[in-house]
Amino acid sequence: MTQKRDLRTGVPLWLASKPASLKIDRSATGIMSDVIVVGTGISGALVADALMQAGYSVLALDRREPMSGSTPASTALLQFEIDTPLIELSQKIGKSDAARAWWRSAEAVRALQERVKALQLQCGLAERSTIYLPGNTLGINQLKLEAAARQKLGLPSEFIGRQHLHALTGMDKPGAILSHGNAEADPVRLVAGLWRHFIGRGGRMAANVEITEVEQTRSRVRLKTKDGQSMTAKHAVFCTGYELMKFARPKGYKIISTWAMATRPQPGKIWPSKSLIWEAADPYLYMRTTGEGRVIVGGEDEPFSDDNLRDKLIPKKIAAIARKAKRIFPKLDFTADYAWTGSFGESPTGLPAIGPVPELPRCYAVLGFGGNGITFSMLAAQLVSRHMQGLKDPDAEIFKL
Repeated sequence: MTQKRDLRTGVPLWLASKPASLKIDRSATGIMSDVIVVGTGISGALVADALMQAGYSVLALDRREPMSGSTPASTALLQFEIDTPLIELSQKIGKSDAARAWWRSAEAVRALQERVKALQLQCGLAERSTIYLPGNTLGINQLKLEAAARQKLGLPSEFIGRQHLHALTGMDKPGAILSHGNAEADPVRLVAGLWRHFIGRGGRMAANVEITEVEQTRSRVRLKTKDGQSMTAKHAVFCTGYELMKFARPKGYKIISTWAMATRPQPGKIWPSKSLIWEAADPYLYMRTTGEGRVIVGGEDEPFSDDNLRDKLIPKKIAAIARKAKRIFPKLDFTADYAWTGSFGESPTGLPAIGPVPELPRCYAVLGFGGNGITFSMLAAQLVSRHMQGLKDPDAEIFKL
């Protein structure tokens, strides 16, 4: 029912220490629930958590083992900045909707941090500022306009000059946008913690269950599996990431490949602010630190062609990423201790597609495009939960399929 893809290759840093195993079922036969969530990555975990908070019984399914798709490939920069700058998004979808999209993204980051703290998840969550550097898509003058547009909305962003930037990072560049209220985390430990809490509250999870068919009546959804199982629920939510459902493929969507690496620990050399850093460039470079003093760097994105070609490019792409990062921080060692690649999605606006599937209103799709995957997963949890409860969300139209 979905396109099968090898969603990542290589050895992500987050899989170096495997989290404790989860209590899962090997069959979904006989498990009754109000909602079936298909996909056990970050989107599925946050959606399932929100639905259980709303009082629904939830069954989570995946054709893989939990957290073995795109989630470990994430670099987990938890920021509200959307890939499409505010000044550009305003031209594409109008000032009002662009403002709402950016505000909602900022709200999602805050909500995610609050939920992690409330559940006391041990996932390396740390609040961070973000530094947005000039590049080939936005120069210094455009960055100033972007910062001013954000400030008019009350978003915590400001343009900083060379001296302030140097104090935060040691860089010698003419300026950047500094934003506050973002964060970083270990995505695998984050998802594992969410699922552990879910199961502890009575949620059920079944692995190696592949859905091949969906049928809907006026009051139920029936899902059929590859091995002949059948299960029904009031609703189904498809959080299958970049393995797109055949019945939910928005126009203009495309798969891209990205590459990332993690250095050895070098805590004495990393930049003072430990800010998240990315460029206004295409392809852009993005980087962050870890608690043990590693630097994670990613980028070199390009359209996805096939798994084998993407994987063969790992040495070349990692070398290019290291060269770019070395120009920014010449004193750091950018030899790759871990290197990996993964597939992600891109939309014409940089916004996700979330909501009921046309002609299958009891089925929901969560398609979190762009570099804000985890932020958009939190947004999806809010939108889906509210819609399922019959509550009107003022921003649902902006993000609908």
